[in-house]
Amino acid sequence: MVAINERAPDFTEDAYIDGDMKKISLSDYKGKWVVLFFYPADFTFVCPTELGQLAAHHEEIKKLGAEIISVSVDTAFVHAAWHDQSPTIKEIKFPMLADPARRVCTAYGTLIPHEGMSLRATFFIDPDGIVKAYEFHDNSIGRSVDELIRKLQAADFVKKHNGEVCPMNWKPGAKTLKPGMDLVGKI
Repeated sequence: MVAINERAPDFTEDAYIDGDMKKISLSDYKGKWVVLFFYPADFTFVCPTELGQLAAHHEEIKKLGAEIISVSVDTAFVHAAWHDQSPTIKEIKFPMLADPARRVCTAYGTLIPHEGMSLRATFFIDPDGIVKAYEFHDNSIGRSVDELIRKLQAADFVKKHNGEVCPMNWKPGAKTLKPGMDLVGKI
């Protein structure tokens, strides 16, 4: 099982990226934050609402020094077909990782074995390849892109400000904490 502050399992798999199919590895993104975004399957109901919001905020996330990699058990060919048929999915510019052998879902603990699909799960991996946060959802519950961005901002702040931590609901510019001390002034 993946653990916080441990190295994220590397992978090399096919991906559909803005009209092309190619092999990508997690290690290709060393030096960037990675938001590894697992979802059950293409051509479903909740998934396009999430992926559409990620696509709409992709540039904002990239400005935070991060890349999104979405992951499902579908092949890269199915990702391409979905991309071609759905106006929402057509907006995606980030890699859509194909995991038909379920290697990545198994390594990250997201696989539902009796269904052969992944749970909704999000992993935040720092530029050194270390897992800093993750969350799992029942597949009937969609995630919030606003909260995803807030968590990414908090994780990046903590990485860059040794010794400071972010309290609940922290947003950039808000006070932080230093263990053993009171709130630290606005930045």
